[in-house]
Amino acid sequence: MAAIELPERLSALETTLGSIETVLDIPAMKVQLAELEAEASVPDLWDDQENAQRVTSRLSFVQGEIRKVETLRGRLDDVPILFELAEGEDDEAALADAYKELDSVTAAVAELEVRTLLSGEYDMREAFVSIRSGAGGVDAADWAEMLLRMYTRYCERHNWPFEVNDTSYAEEAGIKSATFHVKVPYAYGTLSVEQGTHRLVRISPFDNQGRRQTSFAEVEVIPVVEQTDHVEIPDDELRIDVYRSSGPGGQGVNTTDSAVRITHLPSGIVVSCQNERSQIQNRASAMAVMQSKLLERRRREEQAKMDALKGDTAGSWGNQMRSYVLHPYQMVKDLRTEVETGNTTAVLDGEIDAFVEAGIRWRKQTA
Repeated sequence: MAAIELPERLSALETTLGSIETVLDIPAMKVQLAELEAEASVPDLWDDQENAQRVTSRLSFVQGEIRKVETLRGRLDDVPILFELAEGEDDEAALADAYKELDSVTAAVAELEVRTLLSGEYDMREAFVSIRSGAGGVDAADWAEMLLRMYTRYCERHNWPFEVNDTSYAEEAGIKSATFHVKVPYAYGTLSVEQGTHRLVRISPFDNQGRRQTSFAEVEVIPVVEQTDHVEIPDDELRIDVYRSSGPGGQGVNTTDSAVRITHLPSGIVVSCQNERSQIQNRASAMAVMQSKLLERRRREEQAKMDALKGDTAGSWGNQMRSYVLHPYQMVKDLRTEVETGNTTAVLDGEIDAFVEAGIRWRKQTA
């Protein structure tokens, strides 16, 4: 890299990070941090476990965000010093390390910049992610399970807590559907760009003739409702069924009818939960998912009305949003952003940051 480029890169990074600090409003976040610390120190905080979890989760998130920005600011301020020391000592190894740190800081600033693009009404919410197998038979069920692993590995890589609410296993292999709750702020804004149909092409491990198979799975992402939301659901619009939880192959998970399935009769929306041990807990979890699905349904209806008034369909992504090809070549390609990679193993192991970040930028540009 020519030396003349260094001041320009540092100036651009300084400008970008300064804009990020302004958008995130770090002073306001520090005020919020003090308020949350005061709430968390109240002796009877855990008398209301739901509120306590909300407070501690939010506290942890705000602490992390402030630490992330301040650490990045310190690293950026140190970069010119690293170059000055390396050039002063005429040390090629130290100069290479300085450029490596500059590249690392550049990537970290770009990643943080994406967060500032999450300004939608529900973007800062936690999220429910549902995955359903589509066309493709047993391969599609296996593909749905592969996607479930991909997204839960993505959460683990980012240290995002999550909880699987319900899994419906297929008879031969894989899953018919699964829903999990990502318990971190901005989970909805981040993961909502993953919504759509995911297509897999590979040699089927379930075909004894080794033929190529194309299968599909659908990903749905909805925001978690909060106390300020109001979705009225009359009791006579709900049908609640209880049944015995089961795992792969029909093996009993417990011996009581603790699993709960709730059907919203007017819309036909069905949710279920079987991960808790008691029927009461499963019913509460299922109702939380139902509330979120109805909130998202209302949001989409309102958006459809606005789009109809504007005559604007630019926000529609179409049905299929990403292809994963494992044979005859290796490639994952996003059909909206054109981002692609040949490292399919890494993607299926949860390394989807490039796709998520590009999706967020694409959404902002097409909004």
